[in-house]
Amino acid sequence: MTQQATCDLCMPQPEPVWRNERFSVILVDDASYPGFCRVIWHDHVKEMSDLTPADRLAIMDAVNQVELAQRDVLQPEKINLASLGNVVPHLHWHVIPRFRDDAHFPNPVWAQAMRATDPATLAARRALLPQLSSAILQRLSPHSTAP
Repeated sequence: MTQQATCDLCMPQPEPVWRNERFSVILVDDASYPGFCRVIWHDHVKEMSDLTPADRLAIMDAVNQVELAQRDVLQPEKINLASLGNVVPHLHWHVIPRFRDDAHFPNPVWAQAMRATDPATLAARRALLPQLSSAILQRLSPHSTAP
């Protein structure tokens, strides 16, 4: 596996919800966005075009399966997908469930917050995280084994 010592995503990540030999899915610890997931390619590559066609299809299918699990379990207003890599040039996808009452809606989660989400609402969404993890694992398990 190709790694770089100065890359945050090459360093150990939180325990994945799911992983195989090519990529992992993690739940991002973001109090304002329960259910925020990241799909991280294991090798240090910068762009989707650095992957083989089969690998591009595999990671995009994983992003899609995570999105479907979020939609089923969390029932968000919208899902945001982002692969920026400007700060951390290591291929990864953000899969972010969005709600009309979230702190930034309708703007990106990296914009200035417009409101505070009700703590009880956030707690209810956090309570769904075990169900979300199970749904992701179920959707991705045909592709490989669990962590």
